[in-house]
Amino acid sequence: MNTTLTHLPSVTLPRNDGMPLDLDWVASVQANTSAIERRAKTLPGRRSVKKDYQAAWLCKAVSCIDLTTLSGDDTAMRVRRLCAKAKQPVRADLLDQLDLPELTTGAVCVYHDMVATAVDGLDGTGIPVAAVSTGFPAGLSPLHLRLEEIRESVKAGATEIDIVISRRHALSGNWQALYDETRAMRDACGPAHMKAILATGELGTLRNVARASLVCMMAGSDFIKTSTGKEPVNATLPVTLTMIRAIRAYHARTGLMVGYKPAGGISKAKDALVYLSMIKDELGDRWLQPDLFRFGASSLLGDIERQLEHHLTGHYSAQYRHPIG
Repeated sequence: MNTTLTHLPSVTLPRNDGMPLDLDWVASVQANTSAIERRAKTLPGRRSVKKDYQAAWLCKAVSCIDLTTLSGDDTAMRVRRLCAKAKQPVRADLLDQLDLPELTTGAVCVYHDMVATAVDGLDGTGIPVAAVSTGFPAGLSPLHLRLEEIRESVKAGATEIDIVISRRHALSGNWQALYDETRAMRDACGPAHMKAILATGELGTLRNVARASLVCMMAGSDFIKTSTGKEPVNATLPVTLTMIRAIRAYHARTGLMVGYKPAGGISKAKDALVYLSMIKDELGDRWLQPDLFRFGASSLLGDIERQLEHHLTGHYSAQYRHPIG
């Protein structure tokens, strides 16, 4: 397979500095749920890639994974193993056959307490460390504590911060409060890129998802992300379609490119291909780079590695031969 995958594109995008809250624009946003669901249902069958093309797309998916561990029993050793996996996400012999010896994941995502360990484990690689912050996953701690948590994570070396929004603001239609809080979090991030987690499974309607997406982008979010992974319902195709069309509308109005991160429940290689094809169709090739698209996942990588081995050998190996860390 002859394909070129770089960890980051050569062109550095400008940050999303946001804009003043436009409540008229927010109020005008609607979501035709039945139409969105019909469109989403057709997506898995609309694109089919095979053989070398499929392998190339799967390698692209690897380069866009935020390899994640967010468990109460996380240890420094587990995080170090995860960092080793991020540096070499696929077995060396498979990477050599694919002619991709420098393939890495997009980032490693951990709790604040493990940021310093992850930074040390990835030293010299250029792989970013992302920290979940602001009272993850509920986001219900006092605002000043959430802001201080962001600052502490940046101080510890995190270059990406995954914040969680206050769902109550979206559910009650208090868009000014959502904007003000998100803007304050963006300011606290300083040079670190901010991903705003909407927890879409708790927002009630796709219209709320669309409006919350727009407000977070107005407030300066560099990415919008579906879920914490802790909700009963996480990333889905209808939610993804809603959010990336909000990104497209924001780009058309402001010229600013905002990234997208589906998280939670994406564990199969075939699902990753569907998400990548949706991004290509709706936003274009530029959004297929890891500075604009990420998967929030851990088990996904194991299935992709297994599929790549099948592509090269014609045989499926056991899952235990592809540990995450």
